Amino acid sequence: MSRVQLALNVADLEGSVAFYAKLFGTEPAKRRPGYANFAITEPPLKLVLIEGEPGQDTRLDHLGVEVTTTDQVTAATERLREAGLATFEENDTSCCYALQDKVWVHGPGREPWEVYVVKAEADALGKGPAPAEGCCAEDQPTRKW
Repeated sequence: MSRVQLALNVADLEGSVAFYAKLFGTEPAKRRPGYANFAITEPPLKLVLIEGEPGQDTRLDHLGVEVTTTDQVTAATERLREAGLATFEENDTSCCYALQDKVWVHGPGREPWEVYVVKAEADALGKGPAPAEGCCAEDQPTRKW
């Protein structure tokens, strides 16, 4: 199953978790300091909340498509390149408390999109949690690709 991912930077993580739990009728699938994600079944959505600066308005961090295999990431990479889009690959990267393979592209408004697969949860690897800060699309707009 694939699903769309929406990642938001939020000033009030606890308030945002409470709001989205009510909105979608489910609790977060993963909670870590400064981070929460919801694996919503209906509609199929991965909602990621990343704690930002106090007082800031909620803003888009990045968009994505979660897939189930590395082969799907590879196929997406090839398809995007053949379509003439600049891509940036990250394989075996620790991001959002998980080991992932991914490919990034930018939309016409410079909005970052990723196609990614979660290969293993950080806790399952016996490693400490990977920080949400500094991963994902936070630095994508400055990359030259």
